Amino acid sequence: MLNPADRARAQATPRRVLLRSALGDTLRRMRLEQGRTLADVALRARVSMPYLSELERGLKEASSEVLAALCAALGIELSDLLVAIAFQISAESVVATPAPIRRMTAGHFEVATSPVRRAGDAYALAA
Repeated sequence: MLNPADRARAQATPRRVLLRSALGDTLRRMRLEQGRTLADVALRARVSMPYLSELERGLKEASSEVLAALCAALGIELSDLLVAIAFQISAESVVATPAPIRRMTAGHFEVATSPVRRAGDAYALAA
């Protein structure tokens, strides 16, 4: 169990979204939107069902060959998968108020802030 100070620190820390988690969530969502089973997609992609399940749960990293096979099995383009992942990461990222950045200019400190990310940034980068 976490003590109250550790719990408060954990809640204050921005959560980082892992690529493998976003990939897994996106693959599962796309598979389910098509009404496909794990067994069907795994068979068509020529990967084992337990491995595909681990990918969807964000427990394993996928190689580019496996991603290509999964895209073919789902009938989607890799670029569409990557854009969907970028949107998911953007949506799930916790945008914390950035801490001020202090710079020394002409003998005094100038305070600036780093830019805040918005959900559309991932799409703009992907386009």
